[in-house]
Amino acid sequence: MNPIYSRITGTGSYLPGAAVSNDDLVARGIDTSDQWITERTGIRARHLAPENVTSSDLALEACLRALEAAGRVPADVDLIILATSTPDFIFPSSAALLQNKLGIKTGAAAFDVQAVCSGFVYGLSIAEKFIRSGSHRCALVVGAEVFSRILDWNDRGTCVLFGDGAGAVVLEASEQPGILSSALHADGSYSGILSVPGQVCSGRVIGSPFLQMDGQAVFKFAVKVLVEVAHEVLTQAGMTVAELDWMIPHQANVRILHATAKKLGLPAEKVIITVARHGNTSAASVPLALDEAVRAGRIKQGDTVLLEGVGGGFTWGATLLKF
Repeated sequence: MNPIYSRITGTGSYLPGAAVSNDDLVARGIDTSDQWITERTGIRARHLAPENVTSSDLALEACLRALEAAGRVPADVDLIILATSTPDFIFPSSAALLQNKLGIKTGAAAFDVQAVCSGFVYGLSIAEKFIRSGSHRCALVVGAEVFSRILDWNDRGTCVLFGDGAGAVVLEASEQPGILSSALHADGSYSGILSVPGQVCSGRVIGSPFLQMDGQAVFKFAVKVLVEVAHEVLTQAGMTVAELDWMIPHQANVRILHATAKKLGLPAEKVIITVARHGNTSAASVPLALDEAVRAGRIKQGDTVLLEGVGGGFTWGATLLKF
C-alpha cells in the first residue's frame, strides 16, 4: 500500500473593510505618528473588522476562496481546524460555527486551536497527521482573528501593531509529498511577556481583557526560536537553507523578519513580507501572506516553502512544504 501524504491544493484570504493607515489612527486620537510606527515596526496600515463581524465570518470568506482555488466544494471537507485567539464565543468553537456557515452537514470534525500567532502552523501540522493516518482526506485549515477587540486603544505601544483578517488552505491527501516536515514547541514559563491575562467569571471580567506585551523580550525570543525551528525542520527533511525558495514567517514586525533571515543566511528577496499592509494578524498572518504570494504568482508549483510562527504562550513551530 502506498503511503498517504498531504498537499495544499488551494489558498484563500480575506481582509475586512478598507485599510486603516497610521495617519488614520492619529486622526482617531491615538498619540503616535506614521514615522514612529513605521520606523519601529514596518507597519503602514491594517484592517479592522466592524463590530458585528466575527472571526468565523472572516474565516468563511477565506475558506470559500480557498475551496474555489482547490476546485472543491464545502461538502468535500471532512475536517476543519480553525486557529484563533479571538473566538466568536467561549463555546461553541468558531470552527463549528464556520462549519455551519459553510453548510457542511456531513458531521465533519471541527475544532479550534489556541496557539496565538503560531496557531496556523499548529493547525496545519495537526491536519497533516490526520490525513496521513488515513482517517481524513480533505481539510480546511484556517487562521482568523479580530485582534482589534482585545487591544487597549490608549496603549500606543500595542494598539498600532495589530489588525484583523483570515487566511485558509485546503489540505488534501496525495500520493506525492507536500508537507515535508514540521515541528511544534511551547514554553509556558515565558507567558508573562505576551498575554491577555483575563477571564470571565460569574459574569465579570477577572484580570485584564487587553493584550499586554514586553516588546524587547518578545523580539529577542522570537528571532532565537524562529531560527532554531527553521533549522530543525530543514534537518528533518535532509535539506539546507540554500534549497529554500521562500520563507513565510509570522508577520509581527519587519525587524524580526529581517533579523531571522539574516541569522539563517537567507536572502531578503526570498522572504514574503506583508506586515506593512496587514499589521500583525496573529494566527491569520501566515496564511494571509501565503495566499497573497500564491495569487501574485510569486510562489509557484514545485517551490519549497518554509512557514513558521511564534506567539504568546510561548508557542512556536514551523512547517516545510513542497507547494
